[in-house]
Amino acid sequence: MGREFASAAARWLALLDHPARPEIVHVADPSSAARDWFSGALGVRTSADYRALLDDPQVEAVYAAVPHHLHERVYLDALRAGKHLMAEKPFGIDLAAAERIVAEVAARPGQLVRCSSEFPFFPAVQRLARLDFGRVLEVQAGFYHSSDLDPNKPINWKRQVATNGAYGCLGDLGLHVLHLPLRLGWRPADVRALLTKAVETRPDGKGGFAACETWDNATLACRSEGGFPMLLETKRISPGDLNTWTIRVLGTACSAEFSTKRPKTLRTLPYAPGEVQAWREEDLGHQTAWPTITGGIFEFGFPDAILQMWASYCAELVGIEPAFRCATPDEALASHRLFTAALESERTGGTVKP
Repeated sequence: MGREFASAAARWLALLDHPARPEIVHVADPSSAARDWFSGALGVRTSADYRALLDDPQVEAVYAAVPHHLHERVYLDALRAGKHLMAEKPFGIDLAAAERIVAEVAARPGQLVRCSSEFPFFPAVQRLARLDFGRVLEVQAGFYHSSDLDPNKPINWKRQVATNGAYGCLGDLGLHVLHLPLRLGWRPADVRALLTKAVETRPDGKGGFAACETWDNATLACRSEGGFPMLLETKRISPGDLNTWTIRVLGTACSAEFSTKRPKTLRTLPYAPGEVQAWREEDLGHQTAWPTITGGIFEFGFPDAILQMWASYCAELVGIEPAFRCATPDEALASHRLFTAALESERTGGTVKP
């Protein structure tokens, strides 16, 4: 994801009249191969120890893309070094870590802290977020992968509790699912969780096998604070889904749905009493939150969503309030509370309040 940001920064000229421009001046990574890539591609200073980056007076803001068990230490160090921060989800390995990070953020109101979540920046989702649904009847949201369907895929840090945390797929994917619902005020009031470990062991890269300790798939049946049901899913093993983010909202005045499987298409069903109920489809191109040089008829993709997310963050850095903000620390904390309740629900088989 650090390389994705480097690519977005290199494409900054695609944005029209943006009030800020990021300059990457220092990259820290313990991997020499990663450092070689950044120094070759960007010609910037690199360090094996991130603390050298935090000591660099040229660095004003830090993007910390590290495994979950490093979130708390790296985020707190960055904040205490006086840096603005773009953090990765889930914003700490567990609820206690997230609470300590958010407390530090609250004590430093002059430092901008946001959490990476790019999918709501798709043009169709931006349009969906502005719709008047009337009374919301139901919300479904999900994020699905399929690469872990292969049992021969070697184990990695996301399968180990020590590095990924007990949340498993919830911590890895869950804030992507919750970012837009939380932003629109749809907060879960309770949860009944169904968590699945589909692959028990994977090759360890040493000729043997290692136990997969974390959850592969999660289905959360929630009742919102508004009283309507919410179905939230995060799945690493979803056959046929390469990288699919979806949302579906049913309402009395309008219903809508979007999936990255059809990234140009927004489906809506506007309704008034007595009228015909009919879904309609609209193809969208580059109708983006931050205008670009790209013609409106052309397709929008994942690298464009990354660029739009970073455009939103950098605008806030220079004091410009964006039309749609990146995920906030409070939203990340709300996701932790739901994930913690989901683990308790799985353990007890009951419905739990976050």
